[in-house]
Amino acid sequence: MKVTLFTLGTRGDVQPFAILGEALAKHGYEVTLCTAKNFRSLVESHNIHFHPVDINSEDMINSEHGQQIMKVNLFYLKRNLNEFVYPVIKASLSEFYKLAQESDLIIYRTKTLADVFLNQLDCLAIRAAVVPAMQETNAFLNPIMSGLKIPSFLNRLSFKFNNLRFMFFKKPINQFRIKHGLTDDMNESQDIPGIYGISSHFLDRPDDWASHQHLTGFWFSSKKSSIDPELEEFINSGKPPLLITFSSMPLEKELSNLILHCIHQINERFIIIKGWGDWDIEDSEKIKVIDSASFDSLFPKVKAIIHHGGIGTTAECLRAGKPMFICPPVYPFGDQFFWGDLAYKQGVGVKPVPLSRLTEKKFMKAIKQLVTDEQIHRNSAILAAKINKENGVENAVAMIEEILKTHIVKRSA
Repeated sequence: MKVTLFTLGTRGDVQPFAILGEALAKHGYEVTLCTAKNFRSLVESHNIHFHPVDINSEDMINSEHGQQIMKVNLFYLKRNLNEFVYPVIKASLSEFYKLAQESDLIIYRTKTLADVFLNQLDCLAIRAAVVPAMQETNAFLNPIMSGLKIPSFLNRLSFKFNNLRFMFFKKPINQFRIKHGLTDDMNESQDIPGIYGISSHFLDRPDDWASHQHLTGFWFSSKKSSIDPELEEFINSGKPPLLITFSSMPLEKELSNLILHCIHQINERFIIIKGWGDWDIEDSEKIKVIDSASFDSLFPKVKAIIHHGGIGTTAECLRAGKPMFICPPVYPFGDQFFWGDLAYKQGVGVKPVPLSRLTEKKFMKAIKQLVTDEQIHRNSAILAAKINKENGVENAVAMIEEILKTHIVKRSA
């Protein structure tokens, strides 16, 4: 059976699909992952086929246009649609549609806009995500709007915000539909089966979700990595350090200087993963600066983690049993604040502070709590024990196979 996965975005958007694809391949499926061309090595390292979309998402996101759009600047997005966004949609939709017609099953992320051609296909489609932003519920506000002060009785209505993408991207979508002779029904269907790579020990499954919407547990890779010997030496040379990472999120010099000013006043050791941040600092007895690291091997060795709030990083904190302080660079839109607030409510993180609102006083208070609050460390260890008993990616495969069986039975009836 041919299974094709569609995703776009940063590494955090691609890696979960590669992990899921590898698990499906081990169960005998012929798996292809279609995404931006710069992720070839990542995808192929998971022993599945790679089909490129002719865009380089890392270069795009790292550009001036990309950094503004990553901040969910809707005015900037609308102003740069023709130059920056429409070409991506045109390039990706054509590849996705071509592969979908050759597949028995497609598993897609909604950011790919694959749902605009689903009603034209013979194959089964499953929506997959690591952020529960598409399936309507009264249980919580749409995660991509989590920083907004909206009363809870509007929770379900907030998911209609997703249809704005059809308004913003109407021009290239219509061009695609006309080219292929497709109808113009572009509303996101709530009837499509969905799997979410999220642990129900962290996020409660909404009671009002339909039975075909599933939380599987986090999708962790089975591959084990090691730490650079120089980094290992630093970690072992004193008490466990705290870790700071903002991944591929932009961090302006003013904010990095504020953080550096604070950590020089704290009697703790720190590891800083530079990522795309503007850090002006060198190694010392107290601080180790690195370009990147494998989270699965590094996180268990640190005391606590200060990060941007991406679900991939959040999940690794939870798996390692390490409390966190989340400072979302993307606010009030985006899911980062959603995870920070949830970690705080679950007692495994301190209260999140948007990066734009971070002050010396707030940073120092959060670090003190991360270091001294024994309860937050106990809670993190307890939740880690539950999460490490799950096998989210195998649960996902089992659910996919169950959805396939149900689909086959319905078609033969």
